[in-house]
Amino acid sequence: MALYANRPTVMALQPSMIRKLSNTAIGRADIIPLWFGEPDKPTPEFIRQAAKDALDEGQTFYQPNLGVSELRTALATYMNDLYDVELGAGNIAATPSGMSALAVALQCMVAEEDSVIVPSPVWPNLPASAEILGAEIIRVPLRPRCGAWTLDLDELFAACKPNTSTLLINSPNNPTGWMLEDAEQQQILDFCRERDIWLIADEVYNRIVYDRDHAPSFIDKVTEDDKYLVVNSFSKSWAMTGWRLGWLTGPKPLISTIEIVSEFNFSCIFAPVQIAGITALQQGEPFVRESVARYRAALEAVERRFAEWPRVEFPTPRAAFYAFFSVAGVTDSYAFAERVLRETGVGLAPGAAFGPQGEGYLRLCFAADVALLERAFERMGPLLC
Repeated sequence: MALYANRPTVMALQPSMIRKLSNTAIGRADIIPLWFGEPDKPTPEFIRQAAKDALDEGQTFYQPNLGVSELRTALATYMNDLYDVELGAGNIAATPSGMSALAVALQCMVAEEDSVIVPSPVWPNLPASAEILGAEIIRVPLRPRCGAWTLDLDELFAACKPNTSTLLINSPNNPTGWMLEDAEQQQILDFCRERDIWLIADEVYNRIVYDRDHAPSFIDKVTEDDKYLVVNSFSKSWAMTGWRLGWLTGPKPLISTIEIVSEFNFSCIFAPVQIAGITALQQGEPFVRESVARYRAALEAVERRFAEWPRVEFPTPRAAFYAFFSVAGVTDSYAFAERVLRETGVGLAPGAAFGPQGEGYLRLCFAADVALLERAFERMGPLLC
């Protein structure tokens, strides 16, 4: 599909394969939708009620570019408690979604003809946001080894060129569930310091981890002198995907720049959404822990069923809520996902949506009740076993 635009980088964009596939199922009542990356439960009632109260109070006016001070302070407190650091509200910029946070961060760091290094497979919006700005995307492959996804740091560092401005790291990773450890993060940060390269870390899945309370973060390793931004979101941890609320953490001078850039992108965030975010941070910890326990049970169900099917290869994810798996003989992931949808009514995301390194794989979101997953497995069994 040709796009109508004046900029070559925009005209070269490809539509989302996941959206393209899901659009073919509009109107079908029998679909089990496991293609999108979101929990199957609605946002908790106590969060919804906080937004309703703010609406009833008439909080419908323009807000500060970086978010209300109460939200920024609550986010700083949340990060300090999680990582044992000493951030202040000046280190935080609230944004209308993690996607907006990423876009604004890249606008501050990436110039036309820069190169940006991205471990891949990866959520397609990350590299696309840099491509729109005219950057060259260099993908460094994640590889399955010994039943888990891995990244070769020497290969990552060797991919950097004289025009590399930014490392864009998504850990925990969508779609693979790969996760950096503390020592690896320190090596990446040291490399960025040595080469004077910006680091953007997408840590949206930092609370959905199966062997500890939270994923390792760059937050407890950086200083005010480092060139970094950490992207996060309320979408996954608090089941707030449709609310579109995220945040950036970075050095105070850079956050001041973000304030200016934000004005010319989205101006501000709807006040009731910000109030909902404050409530999620202050009251939502039990919900986060309950959700992770539910996803762990779902992951165990996925592992049991996939172990029964010899054609399926499934490197176990350490975090996030995706099964990224291959099926012997499948080389065109979109065509196979289309066949699964047509013949079984189960919606999977084609691996090719996550870059060339994802071709041959399929992504299943298991942030769902085990009973629903079991129905999906019963339908898909004849195609996957």
